Amino acid sequence: MSKTRTAPTLDDVAKKAGVSTATVSRCLNGPEKVSKNTRQRVMEAVEILGYTPNFAARVMAARRTFTIGAIIPTMDNAIFARGLQAFQEELGQMGYNLLVSSSAYDPKREEEQIRSLVARGADGLLLIGHDRAASVYEYLENQNVPVLAAWSFIEGERIPSIGFDNRKAMFALAEEVIRLGHQKIAMISGKIEGNDRARLRLAGLRDAVAAHGLDPSDVCVVERPYGVEDGTQAFEEVMSCHPKVSVVMCGNDVLAVGAVRGAQRMGLKVPDDISITGFDDIELAQIISPPLTTVHVPHREMGRKAARELVNMVERKSTGQSVDLQTAITKRNSLEAFAG
Repeated sequence: MSKTRTAPTLDDVAKKAGVSTATVSRCLNGPEKVSKNTRQRVMEAVEILGYTPNFAARVMAARRTFTIGAIIPTMDNAIFARGLQAFQEELGQMGYNLLVSSSAYDPKREEEQIRSLVARGADGLLLIGHDRAASVYEYLENQNVPVLAAWSFIEGERIPSIGFDNRKAMFALAEEVIRLGHQKIAMISGKIEGNDRARLRLAGLRDAVAAHGLDPSDVCVVERPYGVEDGTQAFEEVMSCHPKVSVVMCGNDVLAVGAVRGAQRMGLKVPDDISITGFDDIELAQIISPPLTTVHVPHREMGRKAARELVNMVERKSTGQSVDLQTAITKRNSLEAFAG
């Protein structure tokens, strides 16, 4: 009968590399504390033996799980993909793993997921935006779990954020739209309740309209979930009720792609018959025909900076610093001057 093989241990690695077990542990958990030659010997021994570090022992020693939780509103489209990818890559470089949940824009589900991630020992949480019940923040404070918001920067909020000013970003795009002669403006917005990003983007549009002496109440607003088909249906609703609209500004690129499809279904040419704008500058904005004029959001920079700041909070190197990232207008072919 063959002898049962046992998994290689820390002692085995130490003997193979000719170092102490403490040196092996330092090499695996704090490689910067070990000389290059020693680190190379240890890692060669790890590779040869097929050693896998004992995660439970590491957790007990550090009193951390080296796990960060992130709750995003949706996985149905690419709105959060680029930023979350950069967030995960940066966490990995710092020795942390990522657990992701999707709330489907449901505040009750988000609260359940927050409690679940905390119960699983998440060292910190990344949340999207700031709109949620005060009781959720009180729970996190009582649990002493660091939490950071992304995709939204609002001065003076309860938790720090690595994001951008949604109101200011949409104001800048609306200013450009009005400068090009558009006065009959519609907006296809995401659902505003519980979504500070959608609420502030609409507010930014209305600010720009008012700043140019137009009546904000004349802006036709249709709220829809963030889906391509939702954008198509919303565009058809806008045009049936307000056929003189010359530009449809959308709360994100997914809705804008749906709006372009809606225009095409109705036999309208973009931008000859009607202009359409997006927000986010995800890949869809570039590949749709015509490509979208939109607001460029620095997704990857946001993800990287959010990871670094949240880990600093977890490791008690920071109490939470907020960063207001800059957006920019990306001009493409879906918007042109209105000739009247």
